[in-house]
Amino acid sequence: MTKRIFRSICLVALLVFFSSITLIMGVLYDYFSKVQQNQLKLQTTLAAQGVAHEGMDYFDRLDSGSCRITWISPDGMILYDSLSDTAAMKNHLEREEIRMALETGYGESDRYSATLMERSFYSARRLDDGSILRLSVTHSTIFILLLGMSQPVFLVFAIAVILSIILATRLSSRIVRPLNELDLDHPMTNDSYEELAPLLRRIGSQQNELKIQKEKLQQKQEELNAVIFNMKEGILLLNPAGEILSVNPAARELLDIRPCPQAAAFHSHSPALQEILERALQGKPSEKTLELRDRHYQVTASPVCSPQSVFGAALLLFDVTEKEHAEQMRREFTANVSHELKTPLHAISGYAELLKNNLVSSEDICPFAERIYTEAQRMTKLIEDIISLSHLDERDLNGSLNMDFEAADLYEIAKAAADSLASEAEAADTSISLTGESAVVYGIPQLLFGIVRNLCDNAVKYNHKGGSVSINVSSCPDAVTLIVRDTGIGIPAEHQEHIFERFYRVDKSHSKELGGTGLGLSIVKHAVSIHHASLHLKSFPGKGTEISVLFPKNRQRNTV
Repeated sequence: MTKRIFRSICLVALLVFFSSITLIMGVLYDYFSKVQQNQLKLQTTLAAQGVAHEGMDYFDRLDSGSCRITWISPDGMILYDSLSDTAAMKNHLEREEIRMALETGYGESDRYSATLMERSFYSARRLDDGSILRLSVTHSTIFILLLGMSQPVFLVFAIAVILSIILATRLSSRIVRPLNELDLDHPMTNDSYEELAPLLRRIGSQQNELKIQKEKLQQKQEELNAVIFNMKEGILLLNPAGEILSVNPAARELLDIRPCPQAAAFHSHSPALQEILERALQGKPSEKTLELRDRHYQVTASPVCSPQSVFGAALLLFDVTEKEHAEQMRREFTANVSHELKTPLHAISGYAELLKNNLVSSEDICPFAERIYTEAQRMTKLIEDIISLSHLDERDLNGSLNMDFEAADLYEIAKAAADSLASEAEAADTSISLTGESAVVYGIPQLLFGIVRNLCDNAVKYNHKGGSVSINVSSCPDAVTLIVRDTGIGIPAEHQEHIFERFYRVDKSHSKELGGTGLGLSIVKHAVSIHHASLHLKSFPGKGTEISVLFPKNRQRNTV
């Protein structure tokens, strides 16, 4: 902008200079021409009076100087000329100033010579005898005068150029300085040109809008960063060159990405993961379940692209280990259920077929019916346990269970569970005893009853003849403890960590003889988890088993 102002000022100054020179020279040239014409007219009048009195003798002692004097007869012939031979001169009757003088007594004119670059002025006056006396003077044209004055004109031009440059430099700096010193961060505080006020107001308004938009974007960015960086799922953003643009802590830890001040190319040690990323950078979305650090992750790679090009890729890593485990358990559970139901159904079907075909003697009908009843009861118990376990699984998946938490006396619940097993204990020649004190637990009475009953039921089934089962309920400031001990066969150490799994049996043949379904302890484990309690096992083969459950006190009511 400074250069444009500088050039403009210089150009204007030079245009004004040349215009002024042209105008002044023209005006002066015209003025002096008129002055010279008037002087020539006066001289013509004086010379005409001298010729009228003295005739030809007037020219003998006359010094015409720069003027040319011509005496012309009434018929146009030259009588006298101060510069040329009269005999060689043509008739002047057709000359403009001569005709005017003949008609009016005085005439004047000027003529321009392109060859000599001169301008001649003529003044003619008619004498009393009809002859014409003409005086003429010649001077250079304005262009010749300019050429003659070239040296001073060039000097003035040089001075004008220097002054123009100096003034243009200073003026352009002074004009631009307020613009360069504008405080655009606070546009309304500037004291500058009035013409800039609308622009500064507009800038101030836009800055306020941009500030508001920036704050909103910053807030959204912070919210997005807070969400992304606190997600358990891994998120990784790459540019088209495969360089890391953004990575959250979960992905950084999982993929072992070290912090780097500059964008670094991402390379995975997993060929499958690297292949997924390369496909995404080529514009092809991919999804695959991979095993990373002994866990299963669902990896989704999506290209970020327009119809013309790919701008990068987004990688999401979801931990699906629990889902895969649950799916594996579901498959195993389905297979185990099918197997467990198939055995009693085959037995019932076989016994029924024998009875149908009258292949059973009358004295064996009752034993066969007893076996059918036993297998049906076993299948019924298995289905009931499956339904109970399914309800508990539904609670784990959906966070809801159609049961309400309430204050319940665990001692009374344990007493009811012991009473419900009295007949089974008597049949197994096993005694059940309850000790302890009243202890209030905030929980679901049905599930608490199921915990005590299943633990006691297992203690009765896997006990020795003449053995015992003891139940103890105690209360301390922080928890309520339920302990179920038996003097049974015990559990080998290698099986202790598996007994709470579904359908897991230490001795499958013995368990089936006792009518066990293999789901009781799984139900106990789920119910204990719902009450946020802890489960502990102590067992020694041949000496018995002790299972304790600790229920935390003063726990707020949970929404189930």
